[in-house]
Amino acid sequence: MEILSYNCAPCSHVVKLRLELALKSSNLHQSRLTFRKHKFWCTKIDSRDGTLRFHNLDQSVVKKPSHRGRFRSLNILEGFKNVDSKVLSGGYNGYVIGGEGDASDISERGESATKVVIPELPDESNGEVGAPVSSCFWEWKPKFNVHYEKAGCENVNSAPVLFLPGFGVGSFHYEKQLKDLGRDFRVWAIDFLGQGMSLPLEDPTPRSSEGDISVRKDYAWGFGDETEPWASDLVYSIDLWRDQVQYFIEQVIGEPVYIVGNSLGGFVALYFAARNPHLVKGVTLLNATPFWGFLPNPIRSPRLAKVFPWAGTFPLPSSVRKLTEFIWQKISDPTSIAEVLKQVYADHSTDVDKVFSRILETTQHPAAAASFASIMFAPQGQLSFRDALSRCQMNNVPICLMYGKEDPWVKPVWGVQVKRQVPEAPYYEISPAGHCPHDEVPEVVNYLLRGWIENLETQGSVALPLLDDEESIQYSIAKDLEFVRDGSSKSVRVRFFGSSFSLWNMIRSLIKSRFGNLYFKS
Repeated sequence: MEILSYNCAPCSHVVKLRLELALKSSNLHQSRLTFRKHKFWCTKIDSRDGTLRFHNLDQSVVKKPSHRGRFRSLNILEGFKNVDSKVLSGGYNGYVIGGEGDASDISERGESATKVVIPELPDESNGEVGAPVSSCFWEWKPKFNVHYEKAGCENVNSAPVLFLPGFGVGSFHYEKQLKDLGRDFRVWAIDFLGQGMSLPLEDPTPRSSEGDISVRKDYAWGFGDETEPWASDLVYSIDLWRDQVQYFIEQVIGEPVYIVGNSLGGFVALYFAARNPHLVKGVTLLNATPFWGFLPNPIRSPRLAKVFPWAGTFPLPSSVRKLTEFIWQKISDPTSIAEVLKQVYADHSTDVDKVFSRILETTQHPAAAASFASIMFAPQGQLSFRDALSRCQMNNVPICLMYGKEDPWVKPVWGVQVKRQVPEAPYYEISPAGHCPHDEVPEVVNYLLRGWIENLETQGSVALPLLDDEESIQYSIAKDLEFVRDGSSKSVRVRFFGSSFSLWNMIRSLIKSRFGNLYFKS
């Protein structure tokens, strides 16, 4: 047992609370990694880049607890009553502030919620070291090089976790998960083929050798008239990405994994799990898009599919080339990219410079425009989102839902629909957070992921995050998760919806948050 003490600088109205968190240990199933013979290239990423920054929201400082749950003493600044503290039972590395009847705070949202202190991200400026991240390539098939990043491979007895990115981004979008969760788990994040750094290394439809070589270097790939043999059946579809994930798990990771997917990655994660439940230990959906693809699937609707003469294959038809050139010029413009990021991040003080630069870098790849066209015209998957969800439920695949409440694209109603279909799945609604909560509030998402995985790995002996009694599991509770970022404290409201969740309960909770308990006294 270890006790560590921290003291804040002198400050008026400071109430010192001593909080102790019992050292936890996980009996994680030990398994060996098995690799087949494939080509790998690895380089180290500079750990000094990619820090998420916010403007100074609060000058008060809350010292952090250990990410591994060791004993800590904590000085909490102004705002808490001098009462006996209690530890959040079953929560992962979190603390409840206050005692019976005093463990709540009336926030600006007008609703009572318990405060829970959670760990911050590794602060490299203070000498803390996140997990080293390696950038690698895996040759799935000839000419099909898949880029991925990994961390924590030395944690041989820990759970394996695979992150799947959203549309238009890549493994770089999970850097905060790799560096933080890589200290406890074995973590991978991949780039889907046709996106990120998994774009082709050669032109799938090379043009005629005639003409000035210097001019031809500026040609966009994929706009030729004849397709190379390796790309004859290439379509950047959800079925291709499903197969990519399957072979990656089988050939690189070598054992069943926890899969986490944001947006498009959430759909792929669910779709893959529905078809390969034996390779999945659990699925976490982060604002998962509930549909993908516009054209009918040729297996599900063969007659309807014949109506469409082209479905994302190479070469692109001449009419599609012109349309692609026009659209691509608009959406790849730096101003357009910046505007999209402004939409999907609820907190506009979030530093998205690195995300912006990586997206812009991808758009400048010669294969990017044609790959975009193939993705947009690719057929739907063989299973709809709802069908995939039903299959996962039938196969007892654990599912966890984490949705940013302020997402302008995948609005909360979509998460509610998933919850209604799979009522046993824990549903965490995070606010403020937009379409990419893992990048906007990584402290919260990492905390919830750690706790959910620990709950499954211990077969329920450790409670789900934020739950400290059996009744909480059935209904809805809200807690304010507090953490330190860049020397300032930050608070995010997380609402948990239990197995007895209903649309009426959600409306009731909303009314309570607006008008208090006036109309809902027990």
